[in-house]
Amino acid sequence: MRTPTAISSCVAQDARSINLFSTTPLIHSIPLSKLCHPHPVYLKLDLLQQSGSFKDRGMAHLCATVHKVYNANHKQKQGETTDDMAPRMKVISSSGGNAGLAVTTVARNIPEMDVSVVVPETTKPMVVEKLRSLGADVTVHGANWNCADKLARQLVDEAKKGGGNAVYVSPFDNPLLWTGHSTVIDEIVTQLLESPSSTNLKMGAVLASVGGGGLLCGILEGIERNFYGGNEVRAQTIRGSKVVACETEGAASFAASFNASSSADTLGGKKEISMVRLDGITSVATSLGALEVTPAVIQRAHRHQDRGEGGSGDDVLSYVCTDSEAINACVEFATEHRMLVEPACGAALAPLYSERLRSKLLEELQGDESSAIVVEVCGGSGVNLDLLEGWKTQFLGDAA
Repeated sequence: MRTPTAISSCVAQDARSINLFSTTPLIHSIPLSKLCHPHPVYLKLDLLQQSGSFKDRGMAHLCATVHKVYNANHKQKQGETTDDMAPRMKVISSSGGNAGLAVTTVARNIPEMDVSVVVPETTKPMVVEKLRSLGADVTVHGANWNCADKLARQLVDEAKKGGGNAVYVSPFDNPLLWTGHSTVIDEIVTQLLESPSSTNLKMGAVLASVGGGGLLCGILEGIERNFYGGNEVRAQTIRGSKVVACETEGAASFAASFNASSSADTLGGKKEISMVRLDGITSVATSLGALEVTPAVIQRAHRHQDRGEGGSGDDVLSYVCTDSEAINACVEFATEHRMLVEPACGAALAPLYSERLRSKLLEELQGDESSAIVVEVCGGSGVNLDLLEGWKTQFLGDAA
């Protein structure tokens, strides 16, 4: 018999069983709950993953799966009776920093796996140094992530032509990543149900930053799995959830495509997808610096909205904050909760700390006053006290 809080044990189980990623705390924030009264606010602290960001989840599932398949293929080629170890394999990734740190952190705990990471020139020196200290082969190339990604793919092709065992690892555009990220919703639902502070607590909204769309794909996948998973208690906890996609001006690639996509049904019963590519990234939140999101995140967002139109109330909201609002959220979060996050993560906190955005969110939640607001505190390693102080001076000035 399934318990009301039962979590699906099969999702990313290989990675979870060898501790490639962690179950992180969900804490009740008293300061933010006061700001958002009557809605209690909960913080999902994925900044406590080993690499410093949520990306451990997806990278753990992807790398564990790729390694398992690689070893199985080697054994099949050599014959079932061989005890020969497969040759070392290399994963090559492109990253604005955090995905590279995640894949390097994960790969260190997988036998016979090496890592190369290509990062754009906008990556902070402290992140590059940390990558190298963890054992990654790091190449700095290009003005933005898209340029770095092009080189990473070329390096994989060259390695394969030379007989090497290289695998390309996208920082956001891979279904294995999305499934790994989806575990955050499994945990949130369980933790809300087990929360001692309230009974029958529902998730009215979940706020998450969007770069290339990998995290948002995972969140939407996790909601769908729990909604249709056959456990009515878990389904009721997330029924009617608003998924808030958070970005900064100058890096809002999701908003561009989401707003451009038509909501009108086509002949096939599907919604039209119109992808928009930004000309460049001009935001301080360089970790959100994908010029274009994966089309899958627009498709999944529409599917979530379709369910809401069927009467459940589910919706996807696109919120774009200014750099100043993101930085202010980082500063306020550090002051109230004594934790540091990047401006990219500040984008997900800004709808609560910014009066302009908070009023919009609370209006969306009218009629469901007892529901909880959950923030995916995704973290990020490109921050320290000196950087935060510099951003505070640059963007907040006298207001700080």
